[in-house]
Amino acid sequence: MGKHFISRYLYIFYCFVFILHIINVFLESETMNDTIGWFALVMLVVSFAGASRLFKILGMAFLFVGGTVYLTAGQSIIAIPSLFTSNMSLLVLLSMLPWMNSVVKSGRFDKSLNSLLHVNAKDLGSLYPRSSAITLTLASFLNLSAATISQDVLKEQLQTLKKDVRDSFIGTSTLRGYTLALLWSPLEILLAVTIFTTGVGYVSLLPWLLLIAGITFLLDSLWGRFYYRKYNYRLDREVNIDKKALIKKIAHLLLALILFLVLVIAIGNNLNLDFIFTVTILIFPFSLVWSIVMKRFKSFWTIGWRTWIEKTNTMQNFVVLFLSLAFFANSINDTPFLLFIQQPIIALAEYPFIIFVIIQLIFIGLSMFGVHPIATIGMLSGIVAVLIELMNPLSLAIVMITSAIATLTVGSYGLVVQLTSNNTGQSPYRITLNNLPYALIFGGIGSFVGYILL
Repeated sequence: MGKHFISRYLYIFYCFVFILHIINVFLESETMNDTIGWFALVMLVVSFAGASRLFKILGMAFLFVGGTVYLTAGQSIIAIPSLFTSNMSLLVLLSMLPWMNSVVKSGRFDKSLNSLLHVNAKDLGSLYPRSSAITLTLASFLNLSAATISQDVLKEQLQTLKKDVRDSFIGTSTLRGYTLALLWSPLEILLAVTIFTTGVGYVSLLPWLLLIAGITFLLDSLWGRFYYRKYNYRLDREVNIDKKALIKKIAHLLLALILFLVLVIAIGNNLNLDFIFTVTILIFPFSLVWSIVMKRFKSFWTIGWRTWIEKTNTMQNFVVLFLSLAFFANSINDTPFLLFIQQPIIALAEYPFIIFVIIQLIFIGLSMFGVHPIATIGMLSGIVAVLIELMNPLSLAIVMITSAIATLTVGSYGLVVQLTSNNTGQSPYRITLNNLPYALIFGGIGSFVGYILL
């Protein structure tokens, strides 16, 4: 009973700590930071019971290694709580994302865009780029929800096809379109973590990430068009689409995204705030004003409040991961352990492309064993500190974000692959196998662009 009560109202405690952190970003008080550190320790303990087994193992590993290194280095025990606060901004960002998701749903943009999937196409080859592009557009705002929405529509539409063909089509078109949106979306947590780790500005990254997304989308669309064009299908009924209204919806959504990006850049530059924090504090007021302009405030608030509470109450996995990761990263700084793990990379400093490929393979390899890409970034954080001194940080950031995002299509135990497996009834290993060439090519394009920019 007590455990259920705590999990039901966990959002209140989380929200209290997050507000303290936001206030301290402006105050920059060491005393308040120490206080937040103690609250972070309580968050970690409370969240541990609700975390999944995998995240418990990762959290315990980071805490054990970080604690061992920290204590053997003779550091002060009193300073330990303050080591848990450096990733708090990422948790605050994660808690705010449901509000943007809710305003898009309240405006019914998801339903309007997915109506395009009902329009007749002569074969699966011509439907492939369309389904990928629609998932991409939705994912820019809806993140994980975009993939499941598109999959549900395609499942219904492709009922007459053989199951293996239908599953293959859904597992490739939706997951790949989904990743291409996350690559550059300011709302994607993996992008935020990469920026946080490398210190590279979002404005510097954006044009190159858009270029990579564009190249990858074109190559994948060509592949899908040729690979699936041998499969014919037809709908049971004719579907009439109001093209004018649909174009207005798409233009509205794109205009909102551009405006959000402009505001993030302008506010961040004028107030000298970092990218992650600027996105975090802008999401709610932007979503609120947008819902009022659309005259959808009531549905926005109803959807948003319920979704925010639900998502915040189930943040235990990320609380355990981010807080333990912060302790690990801060504990190993300036210690012999850090030098030990950096030596192999320093030895390959004259061969940056090999380093890029190794980073890509580490991300993909660990994802297949269930390691979240955020945890992989944490494991590489000590190496990143050295690489930034040896090469262009922009190149490194590009390689890390493309490698991390690519894993979302092949992580057999990852959330999006597992959801796709549940939606289609196919094995997650089959999804991984189908998308492995794409993940390698996607990451390879990122490595190639990164190498050119060195």
